[in-house]
Amino acid sequence: MAQTQIKLTGEDFATAEAAKAIAEQNDRFRNTWGADFTIGGQIVFTQAVAAESVAWTTAIMAAVQRFADFNEDNDPYGDHSFAAVDVTVGGNSKKVFFNIDLYDLAYEYGSEHPTDLAETRRVMTIMFPSDY
Repeated sequence: MAQTQIKLTGEDFATAEAAKAIAEQNDRFRNTWGADFTIGGQIVFTQAVAAESVAWTTAIMAAVQRFADFNEDNDPYGDHSFAAVDVTVGGNSKKVFFNIDLYDLAYEYGSEHPTDLAETRRVMTIMFPSDY
């Protein structure tokens, strides 16, 4: 069986390495629910998610923290910035999205250096599909 070789340009390699670094940082931010203070950021719920009961918001938080099923279909850029999670409470199931955006220190513009933790702040938004 012949092997296929893929050649990456220097730019493609740099992009892949940056995505890998951002994915690791996004995972640390998400898995620690922002408690890793080396990765600055905020976590926000949409109004619809915030209106849910404590049981639902607790289950949503846990499901987002534990999510690890990233693949080419749900993570095309390889940066672990978005996924859909199914959450079940009391026999009822709801789909929840999380999205992580990378901002400058003032949360005004996108980060110019997204792999640099000293120059980047994250905002993870937890939402229902109807909020998207």
